[in-house]
Amino acid sequence: MSEEAIENAAVDGPVLVIGTGLIGTSIALALSRAGIDVALEDADASALQEAVYRGAGSVLTDHEPSIVVVAVPPTVAASQMADASRRFGTATITDTTSVKGHILDEAIRLGADHQRLVGGHPMAGREISGPSAARADLFDDRLWIMTPTGHEGEEHLARTRRLITTCGAAVEVMDPAEHDMAVAVVSHAPQVLASAMASLLTREPAERIKIAGQGLADTTRIAASDTDLWMQILEANAGPVSGVLSSLVEQIDRAVSSLAPEAETAGLEDVLDQGNLGHSRLPGKHGAAATRYAVVPVMVKDEPGELARLFVAAGDLEVNLEDVRIEHVLGRPSGLVDLFVQPAVRDVLVEGLERARFDVRT
Repeated sequence: MSEEAIENAAVDGPVLVIGTGLIGTSIALALSRAGIDVALEDADASALQEAVYRGAGSVLTDHEPSIVVVAVPPTVAASQMADASRRFGTATITDTTSVKGHILDEAIRLGADHQRLVGGHPMAGREISGPSAARADLFDDRLWIMTPTGHEGEEHLARTRRLITTCGAAVEVMDPAEHDMAVAVVSHAPQVLASAMASLLTREPAERIKIAGQGLADTTRIAASDTDLWMQILEANAGPVSGVLSSLVEQIDRAVSSLAPEAETAGLEDVLDQGNLGHSRLPGKHGAAATRYAVVPVMVKDEPGELARLFVAAGDLEVNLEDVRIEHVLGRPSGLVDLFVQPAVRDVLVEGLERARFDVRT
C-alpha cells in the first residue's frame, strides 16, 4: 500500500483509549465519528462514565485492541505505556504527551516494546479540561506529531498514521529531542510567559484592570489552563524550557535597561524590531507563508443574528473572509468585528457593507 493510501485509510479497530480527559475523549469521539469501535479505560470512574455518556466509546471489553492510545498526564504516561505493552502483546502503543524524549525512554526502560511503541503528540487543546470539554472535531486540520525512535516496525508506524488521519489531523514526523526543543519554543515557554503576565493582575486594583483590551486578553488567554497538568509538562521538559526562558529574560533585561533614565533606547528598539521579524515567521493560513491582509472594522450590535447577517453580506459580495477578530466594546451592547481580507477586495467589501447599512469604521 502506498503512503498516500495508508494515510487515506481508516485505522482498524478496536482502538483502546486509556485516559478520558479532554484529549483522550476527543480522540475517542473523532474515532467514533469515523465508525471505529472504541473502548475506554480510566482510573477515574466519573470521567469514564462521562466519556461513555457522551458517546465516545464503551468500557473495555475482552477484545484485543489493534492500537492503544495512552492519553494520561506526563507523570504516569511512561508506566501506562509499559503496562499496555505487557497487557496487549500485538497492539501498537502510542501516546499524546507533549514531551517525548524523556517519556519514551522511560517507557522503554519500564518494559514497553520499542518495536510497537510510536510516540505521538496532537497539537490541539483547549484552556478547559475533562471529558465534558472534548470535541470530535478538535483535531480536524491540526498537526499531530509522530516521534519515531527508529526502532518501530513499519506496521506500527503505518497504524499510527492511520489513527492520526482518521481523527482528522495531518501527520508531521519529528525526532523526539527536536520535538521537545520545538514545543519549548512554541507552547511551553509561552504558557509560562502568559501565566507570569496574568499573575501581575492579582496585584493591580480593579480600576486598572477594567480598561484592559483585547491585547491583554490574547496575551494571557492560556493562563487559564490547568496548573497541575502544566507543572507535569514543564518539569518533564525542564531543560529546553529553561533555555528558552533564559533567552527571553535576556530580551526583557535589554528592554528594562533601555527604559532607565537617560539610557540609550537602541536595545528596546532592537527587541521590538526583532519581535516584528519573529512574528512574520509564524505560519499563515493552512500552514502557508504569512500574508498581510487588509482589515475592515465593522461595529455590530451584540444581538442574535447580527454576526450571521454580516457574514452572509460578505458572502453575497463574493468576498472570502480570511480571518475574523471580535472585540467587545466597553460599556456598550456592541462589538467591533475586524474582517481580514485580501487587499484587492477591501474596497468591494467596504462599499458593499455600507450599501447594506453596516456601520463600517474605515
